[in-house]
Amino acid sequence: MMSTGGLITRATALLPNAETPPVTTPREPAREAAERELSKPMYHQNDPSLFDRALRKFFDWLDDVLGAASGATPGGGFGLFVILVLVVLAVGALWWRLGTPGRITTGAGVLFTDGTRSAADHRTAADAHAAAGRWTEAVQERMRALVRSLEERTLLDPRPGRTADEAAAEAARSLPDHAAELRAAARTFDDVTYGGRTADADTYARLRALDLTLDRAKPLLTGPTA
Repeated sequence: MMSTGGLITRATALLPNAETPPVTTPREPAREAAERELSKPMYHQNDPSLFDRALRKFFDWLDDVLGAASGATPGGGFGLFVILVLVVLAVGALWWRLGTPGRITTGAGVLFTDGTRSAADHRTAADAHAAAGRWTEAVQERMRALVRSLEERTLLDPRPGRTADEAAAEAARSLPDHAAELRAAARTFDDVTYGGRTADADTYARLRALDLTLDRAKPLLTGPTA
């Protein structure tokens, strides 16, 4: 004899419109199926690119850094802004003092780069450059004229590969009263030749005056004493 519950269950199963019991899937296969489905390109057409994600992370990091810095700086955000402005000004001043970084060399270069010319030849070239407003070239030629003149007067030994600093230091031994001016002239030559600085009319006028002064200066001659 069948119970009432059994009759109801059997009758329900025989009904034409009876709903099918839900199909259940184990958890792990369901998760894998969902991952496969979501990995299809159609779901990622509007995703940010790798560059966009990296850029977003960078700006998030920068925002955190600036936020922490403004919190630790007296005056908050305004104080941080003032510090940044001062840093920019300091970098600009250093750039102006040292010249263009790409043109700075690790050491002073040689004074003469071409064949041997007389002091008169270098002075003529210097004056020609000055007349054309090419002050950097004028300063270079005037410094070469100065050193060549000292060599012609035997106050310096002619030596290939000599630098402006070396010439100034050696010439100061026989012209000690002009040692500071010689060092300044050598520094000017190096600045405009190897340091990226630009000469002007005043720079050339000072070097020209020194050249003419040294040409008339009486050297300090040292030798064996009796």
